[in-house]
Amino acid sequence: MLQGGCFCGAVRYVVDGEPFNSTLCHCSDCRRSAGAPAVAWFSARMEQVRFTKGNPATYRSSEQVLRGFCAACGTTLSYQDGRQPDEIDIATASLDDPEAAAPRDHTFAGERLSWMHSGDGLPAYPRTRSEGGG
Repeated sequence: MLQGGCFCGAVRYVVDGEPFNSTLCHCSDCRRSAGAPAVAWFSARMEQVRFTKGNPATYRSSEQVLRGFCAACGTTLSYQDGRQPDEIDIATASLDDPEAAAPRDHTFAGERLSWMHSGDGLPAYPRTRSEGGG
């Protein structure tokens, strides 16, 4: 079981299942929504995630994407893509122990900022894993 929440503690969650698709995303949407050069995410099955304190506020960043965050402190918490309704992505750095779901690759590396260098040896996909090129 993984546990986490926002910076101020207003929103807390648990994940009762193994994380999958742990990645460091370099897309411009993630960067801008989090105010960071990249965002680490992991995926979980919707039925394995429950909010135990508060609920994230949400905003629709595109037709298919709903992003969750703490309305009190602004912490990025979740990402839901309507094309994969049984999955939710959780911001890895919002975990109490972010080491428990360390990224295993880089996605949208084609949008990586020129000054973001990685020497971690992880696969890097120009866009998504399914589009290949890692």
